[in-house]
Amino acid sequence: MAKAPSLKELCTSVRNLSEEVGQFLLEESSKSISIELKSLNNLVSYVDKEAERRFYEGLKALLPQAGFIAEEETGWPEDDAPNWIIDPLDGTTNYLHGIPFYCTSVALLEEDEVVLGVIHDPVHQHTFYAYKGGGAFLNGKPIHCNKNKQLADALLATGFPYDDFEYEMQYLRLFKEFTHKTRGLRRLGSAAMDMAYVAWGKFDGFYEYGLNPWDVAAGIIIVQEAGGKVSAFDDDSSPLFDEEILASSKGVHASMRNTIQRYFE
Repeated sequence: MAKAPSLKELCTSVRNLSEEVGQFLLEESSKSISIELKSLNNLVSYVDKEAERRFYEGLKALLPQAGFIAEEETGWPEDDAPNWIIDPLDGTTNYLHGIPFYCTSVALLEEDEVVLGVIHDPVHQHTFYAYKGGGAFLNGKPIHCNKNKQLADALLATGFPYDDFEYEMQYLRLFKEFTHKTRGLRRLGSAAMDMAYVAWGKFDGFYEYGLNPWDVAAGIIIVQEAGGKVSAFDDDSSPLFDEEILASSKGVHASMRNTIQRYFE
C-alpha cells in the first residue's frame, strides 16, 4: 500500500492544482458567461461548476478516501475521513462584473480541525498557503499578521451578507463604530481574500456573518499559521460552521471581539 502523502506534500499538490484552475478562471473571464441565480443575490455560472469539477477530480486523486464539502455540491462529506472544503470561485459577483478581485479556496478538514489551506488569486498570481505546524506563505515567502496592538491604528475588512438581513441594523451600527475607532474599513467582495490579507499583514482584522465553511476554511489555517487568531463572535459558536467569523492579529482580536459582541448578544 502506498504511503499517505504528508500535509506538506499535499499542500504542494493543492497549490499546483489551484494554479491550474486559476488559469482556467482567467481564460474564461473575457468570455460571455451564462449566469444562474441560486437564491437572492447568489450568483453562479458554468465557470464555478467547471472549476469545482476540476478540483474534485484532482483532489480525489490525491486522497481517494476523503469526502467533500463544496459550494456547488460536488461530492459529499464523509463522517470518518478527512474532508476537502472547496470554494471554486470566491468572489463570483466580482468575477462576473469584471472586478479583478476573486480567488479559489481549498482546505482540508480532519476531525473538525482545518489542517491545510490554499487560496489562489489568479489575477495577481498570489498563492497563499499553510498547513498545520508549517507556517504561512505567499509564493514561497513566509507571511505574518500585523503586530499592531491598537484598534485606532488598525485597517479592517468586512463584508455584507447578500441574503441574510436579520442583523442588518446591528451590523450597520457596528460598521459605524469601527469606522470611527479605526483607520478605516474595506469591503473587497471575497472573504477568502480578506482573510489572506490579514495573514499577509495588510489588514489587521476581518469580520463577517452569514458565511459558509467554504468561504473561510482555508483562511482559518492561513491566519492561524501566520500568527493570528480566529474565532466566532462568541465562545459558543464555531467560526467554520456557525456563519460568523473574526480573523485578526492577536493584538487587536480582543478589542474587535468586545466591540462586536455588544451588537451580537
